[in-house]
Amino acid sequence: MIRILPLSVIIVFFCLPVAGQTNTPKYSNEFLSIGVGARGLAMSNSQVAHVADVTAGYWNPAGLLNISDKYQLALMHAEYFAGIAKYDYAAFATPVDSMSHLGVSIIRFAIDDIPDTRFLYDANGAINYDNIRFFSAADYAFLLSYARKMKFVKGLQVGANFKVVHRVAGNFANAWGFGLDAGAQLRRNSWNVGLMLRDVTGTFNAWTHNTELVIDVYTQTGNVIPENSVEVTLPKAILGVGKHFVVKSNFGVLASLDLLTSFDGKRNTVVKSDFASIEPSFGMEIDYKKLVFLRAGVGNVQEVKDFDGSTYRIFQANFGLGVQVKNLTVDYALTDIGDQSESLYSHVFSLKAGFNKK
Repeated sequence: MIRILPLSVIIVFFCLPVAGQTNTPKYSNEFLSIGVGARGLAMSNSQVAHVADVTAGYWNPAGLLNISDKYQLALMHAEYFAGIAKYDYAAFATPVDSMSHLGVSIIRFAIDDIPDTRFLYDANGAINYDNIRFFSAADYAFLLSYARKMKFVKGLQVGANFKVVHRVAGNFANAWGFGLDAGAQLRRNSWNVGLMLRDVTGTFNAWTHNTELVIDVYTQTGNVIPENSVEVTLPKAILGVGKHFVVKSNFGVLASLDLLTSFDGKRNTVVKSDFASIEPSFGMEIDYKKLVFLRAGVGNVQEVKDFDGSTYRIFQANFGLGVQVKNLTVDYALTDIGDQSESLYSHVFSLKAGFNKK
């Protein structure tokens, strides 16, 4: 059976980009804040200080220097909101020389097969389901990462991303955006400190609307005709710290804490002000001989108002497992996309493989 998306829902859907362009640039390109890799998701995105594999191209490009393989590849597929939204990720990294690494990452977050009911009725007024067309609303990101060791400070390594963002809403609208990220990691014995500056120069998305496709419907329903404009993603700073503890001879524990600071107005976070908001996330990983991993994390702490006017806090709890067999690692995460007791959970799997020349 074909599910028909009401015309009013379609109209609201396409008004969202316009609303985002005429107000404070909050939540722009938020699909890039979801996270990649089941390991990072299971640890509630607390990765900036200690990430040491190909996923560092997303979390903190400086971490690419910790890869020991000649080539490393990662793949991930996740589905959110009961399978309505699909998230795909692929990444590759390799050393350039003994001092630097290069990485490439691709992300797609999309809702596919959205019914377009504008042509549901025939010229004679009869409903004809064969007239229904389908389109996708998709966000793409392409990241080119470079990392290099710094000789003048022991244990210091830095990295940067050049990213291209492409967003499409069927044939109705599309946008191109460009931005830069910068990151650093400092390692001292079993302690790791990291800093990630996302969209450090601001990421600008230039929207182009094909108004000829919707002008009739928008005029009939009294909606504002969209105009070409620019959407800005403001910078975010993430400060992270992590430490690995050895427990007996075969077991180890990694504890990490990230503090995400946004500068796009007051958000519903633990620390909030008109200038900046700070959101903490905590993660833990227990390993057995670096072969089997048990992970958990807590983040997305928010304050919710009850019907009687009182407030209470909710948080997002995540869990995960990982298994490494030679150069192949399979990770799993059980993530809650909202209130830990009522919202839908998502099962996320990711694969990481390392290759070396013989």
